[in-house]
Amino acid sequence: MRLHFTAEQEAFRAEVRRFVSENLPAQIRRKVESGAKLDKSDYVTWFQILESRGWLTPSWPSSHGGPGWDPVQRYLFDEETLAGGAPRIIASGILMLGPVLIAYGTPQQQAAYLPDIRASRTWWAQGFSEPEAGSDLASLRTRAELTPDGRHFVVTGHKIWTSYAQWCSMMFALVRTDPQAARPQEGISFLLLDMQAPGVTVRPIRSLDGGSDLNEVFLDQVHVPAENLVGGLHQGWTVAKTLLGLERTGIAGIGWCKQQLTRARRLAGELGLAGDPLLQARLAQFEIELMALEVTALRMLAQGQRSAWPQAQASMLKLRGTELRQAIYECLLDIGGPQALPFDAQAQYLDFDGERASPAEIGTLAPNALDARKLSIYGGSNEVQRNLLAQAVLAAYG
Repeated sequence: MRLHFTAEQEAFRAEVRRFVSENLPAQIRRKVESGAKLDKSDYVTWFQILESRGWLTPSWPSSHGGPGWDPVQRYLFDEETLAGGAPRIIASGILMLGPVLIAYGTPQQQAAYLPDIRASRTWWAQGFSEPEAGSDLASLRTRAELTPDGRHFVVTGHKIWTSYAQWCSMMFALVRTDPQAARPQEGISFLLLDMQAPGVTVRPIRSLDGGSDLNEVFLDQVHVPAENLVGGLHQGWTVAKTLLGLERTGIAGIGWCKQQLTRARRLAGELGLAGDPLLQARLAQFEIELMALEVTALRMLAQGQRSAWPQAQASMLKLRGTELRQAIYECLLDIGGPQALPFDAQAQYLDFDGERASPAEIGTLAPNALDARKLSIYGGSNEVQRNLLAQAVLAAYG
C-alpha cells in the first residue's frame, strides 16, 4: 500500500486550503485558535459559507446535494479546514443523520429533512444515551408505543448527555418498541421527533469546563408520526450501528490533533518556551503517535482495502485518537503554567474582536483541558472500545 497522495489529491488539498484562507471570517478563526467557545451563529456562518461552495456535507453523494467526494478527499478536507482554524463540523444532522437517511430513509424522509440540514435551518440532537444506558445502549428504556390507529408512536423516557440540544429543533432517537424481544437489540427502533412537540423538556447540564453544551431531554408521552420511523420497526439497532461507526471514526480527530499541536508550538513560542528540550521532546512524541494514528486511518481509506473488522478499526481510531487529544490538551495546560491553573469559565467566551492576546488565550486552557475529559466517554467509552477490540481479536484467533 502506498501512503503518499497523488498530484490530484494534493491539488484538491491546495484548493481547500485556499478556500479556508480566503473565506473563513477572521473573528471565528481567532476564537477557534484561542480555544474560545463558539456560539450557534458562529457555526451557522461557517456552515453557510461551506454550503455556498457545496462542501458542507462531505460524506453525502452528489445525488443528495453533497460533493460526492471519495474517502481520501473527505480526509483531506477535514485536515485542511481544521489546520486553517475553521470550526469542526459538529452538527449531528450533517455527519450522522444525513448519511443514515440516505442509506435507510424513505424518499419522503429524505425530501423532508436533507435540504434543511444542508441549509442549517434544522439542527438535530442525538437521543441515544440514557441514565442507565450509556455505552450499553441495548439496555435503553425509553419506550414508544403505537396508537391503536397506527398513526403515531407515543414516546416516554429520558435521554441524557444530549449535545447541543438547546440549539436543536429535531432529535433522532433510539426507542424500545418491543419490550418482549428475545434479545434487547431486537426490540429497538429509530425515530425522528420534533423537539418543540408537547411533552419534550430540555434541561442543561453544567459541565466541568463551565459550559452547558450537554443536556437532559425528558419525553413525556410525546406523539411522533408513524412516518418518522427510519429503517423499519424494531430495526433501529442496525441503523444505530451504522451511525456509531461514523461517529467513532470521526472522534479520532486527526485534524483536530494537528490543529492543537500547532497551537501548542505557537503558544510555547509566545511564552518563551520554544527552546525547552523537555517540551520539544514531548511535542515530538505526540507527532510520532499522531503519525501512527494517521497511517492507520489512511489504511482504512486506501483503495482496495477490505478489513475483516471494520467496526474494530473504528473503535481503535476512537480509542487512540481521544487519548492523544486529551494528552495534547494537558500539555497545553502545562505550557500555560501557573497562569493557566485558575479556572475562569468566562475566559472561553471572549469574542476576540481585536487581535488575540496570549493572556486571554491562557484563560481558556483549563476549561479546554477539562472539556477534553469527555472525549474518552462519548461515542462509547474507551473501556467499551477495548472490549470490542478484544472480542474481535479473540474471534479471529481464538
